[in-house]
Amino acid sequence: MKIAMGCDHGGYELKEKLKQELEQQGHEIRDCGTDSLDSCDYPVFGEAAARAVASGECERGIVICTTGIGISIAANKVRGIRCAHCADALEAELCRRHNNANMIAIGAGFTGPKLASAMVSAFLSTEFEGGRHARRVAMMDEIEG
Repeated sequence: MKIAMGCDHGGYELKEKLKQELEQQGHEIRDCGTDSLDSCDYPVFGEAAARAVASGECERGIVICTTGIGISIAANKVRGIRCAHCADALEAELCRRHNNANMIAIGAGFTGPKLASAMVSAFLSTEFEGGRHARRVAMMDEIEG
């Protein structure tokens, strides 16, 4: 699977660990930055990853900042993105199954590498359930315009 990843300085170390793990699993990663621990602005990298997913260049996206909240808000500003901020693997699974989320946001300040790996695994391996959930996703798409 081709996956877009983006982070700010607060998520850099976790992004690098997840990226290495995902590449070892055979996934293709589009690294949208940042590339250091230097202070930077999360909207730049959240938008870049979201645009890669929205354009179809990547199938899914993972964005990371200290809380996961700011970068998820930035990603969700891009039309066609459903970025879910998750705190555990069950949320990561359900955001795919029920909401057809195409991106996940992780808070590196609250999520260690082992939990983040479990979350990403659940997110990537779960398919959208459709059915009654499809109607709700369509309603969200209508709100977007």
